[in-house]
Amino acid sequence: MSKHHIHPLLLETIKIEGGEIYNLNYHQRRCDYSRKKLFNISKSLKLEKIIQAPQKGLFRCRIIYAQEVHSVEYIPYIEKDIQTLKIVSSNLNYTFKYANRDRLDTLLAIHKNVDEVIIEKGGLLTDTTISNLAFFNGTQWFTPESPLLKGTMRQKLLDDGFLQTKNIKKDDLSEYTQVALINAMLGFKILKNIKLEDL
Repeated sequence: MSKHHIHPLLLETIKIEGGEIYNLNYHQRRCDYSRKKLFNISKSLKLEKIIQAPQKGLFRCRIIYAQEVHSVEYIPYIEKDIQTLKIVSSNLNYTFKYANRDRLDTLLAIHKNVDEVIIEKGGLLTDTTISNLAFFNGTQWFTPESPLLKGTMRQKLLDDGFLQTKNIKKDDLSEYTQVALINAMLGFKILKNIKLEDL
């Protein structure tokens, strides 16, 4: 068995804007949970002490870690323009936020004709390759009950009562009028020009 499988590298992507670190407690919680589950380590990696936030500009802080921190990068953030979506089926497993995104990237590469894919697993809609999802039925935003990855911003919006969870199938999309992408960098971004009936 390769070393990679014994010690999978994990990733936290954290938004930093104007020196402010966003949702740090949610990232800390996921980091602690992942290290406890995968490596049985209870001692916390103190992200607050690891991060040296740039004071100006918008950055994606990329922390690669396992038992210890492997690297910290600050990458100027450029938002991906998403105009087209497509639902694709996959049995992908991405319970932990692994640094290795090969299977996600491959899935997207196969469908070059669209900007992003919605991954359908076991008949249920889950996530895109870069975000959690939410669907609006005219009164309430719902996020899939079983995402591929439980994102930090998704969790915050659930805790705030803004989102509710629900199992959502492709055939249910006629009940919804809007779709939003949720991740640490985008926050909660409603996609314009996306017709759900075309997915």
